[in-house]
Amino acid sequence: MTSAHAVAAGREEVSAVLTQALARPPRSLWRDAWVRLLRNRAAILGSLIILFFLAVAILAPVIAPHNPLKIHDGKGYLPPAWVQHSSTGKVGDRQFLLGTDNLGRDVLSRVIYGARVSMVVGFIPVTIILVVGVSIGLLAGYRGGRLDNLLMRFADIVYAFPDLLFFIIVMTALRDTKIGQLLNGLVLLFVALSIVNWVGVARLVRGQVLALKEKEFIEAARMVGVSSGQIMVRHILPNSLGPIIVSAAFSIPGMIITEAVLGYLGLGLRPATDPKAIFITSWGALLLEGQTAINAQPWLLLAPAICVALVVLAFNYVGDGLRDALDPRLRDR
Repeated sequence: MTSAHAVAAGREEVSAVLTQALARPPRSLWRDAWVRLLRNRAAILGSLIILFFLAVAILAPVIAPHNPLKIHDGKGYLPPAWVQHSSTGKVGDRQFLLGTDNLGRDVLSRVIYGARVSMVVGFIPVTIILVVGVSIGLLAGYRGGRLDNLLMRFADIVYAFPDLLFFIIVMTALRDTKIGQLLNGLVLLFVALSIVNWVGVARLVRGQVLALKEKEFIEAARMVGVSSGQIMVRHILPNSLGPIIVSAAFSIPGMIITEAVLGYLGLGLRPATDPKAIFITSWGALLLEGQTAINAQPWLLLAPAICVALVVLAFNYVGDGLRDALDPRLRDR
């Protein structure tokens, strides 16, 4: 083949590629991210697990076979239904699939109701953290100067305080106050988790704002007289959503683990006595009950531990999938 023929063939190939590319319907970055996310099997599996536990939390009164606070006399420390011989000499009962605790309360029902606390703790504090962190990060990054320096030095002070120690101090000091009694202590837990965890989001958003505020489209918006508030909300924030969403997805399992640790230390949800209460127990509180009865009723510890592990793993899978889907460098892969 001569060089002229080779050039002609190359031009035809390039023309065919361009024609094929132009024939494709245009897709936005978000649609591309959605398509890539659907191709990530681990992220889809994690999403299904999260949806399953959300459904369990919402439908707990319908799904739970027994009232989680009801005491069944003479049925304490029953083993799971499939166990015929246990260390306590008792036989499993089909009415109690995972057995009972020391008071005769159904373990499965308590685990089902415990999903409510973990799901709420996973989403509500992260929502508060995002609102506070994004607001401070936007102001600090866009305004700059003294305001930026003041807000970031305040963030450094908050970041320097040990998180777990702060949670323990707050839950211990305010547990018996009015705010500590709201929703059996859940409101106080929200506040404690939100106060010190906004720093990472604020720093992330500030970095995004510093990179975006000098771009040409922001300069054009300033030239036509768009206000600073509109620039931050309508132009800078939408272009920063990718890293923010990924950060939120990875923050949720951290909140769930923190609640489980505080519950295990006896500083989480206050014990509920009203059977009509929305939040009766948590997986962390069940871990505390289970570690004292590991020999008599191991599923009192194993069931909530497995649930915590599954939910945390699912959110990590979703976070990894979102990070890969929203990465522009992976757009053509």
